[in-house]
Amino acid sequence: MIKKYQKVFCETLGVKQEDLKTLKYQSVESWDSVGHMGLIAALEDEFGIMFETDDIIDFSSFEKGKEILAKYNINVR
Repeated sequence: MIKKYQKVFCETLGVKQEDLKTLKYQSVESWDSVGHMGLIAALEDEFGIMFETDDIIDFSSFEKGKEILAKYNINVR
C-alpha cells in the first residue's frame, strides 16, 4: 500500500520519492489549493474511498495523510 500512496503523490504533485517524508502542504508549488484537491481525488480513486471534509482540510503533509488513511482502514506505513 505504501508504494501506491507514494506513486499518487509523485504523479499528482510531480515530486521525487526521496522528498516525500518531509513534504507538506504548500511546501512545493504544485501542492497549492488546486493541487491539493487533485491529490485528494487521486487518493480517493486509488484507494476507493471518499474523504470526509474535515480529513481533506487536515491532510497537511505526506505523514499526516498516512494517519488520515488509517481512519479508513488503509495502512500505508
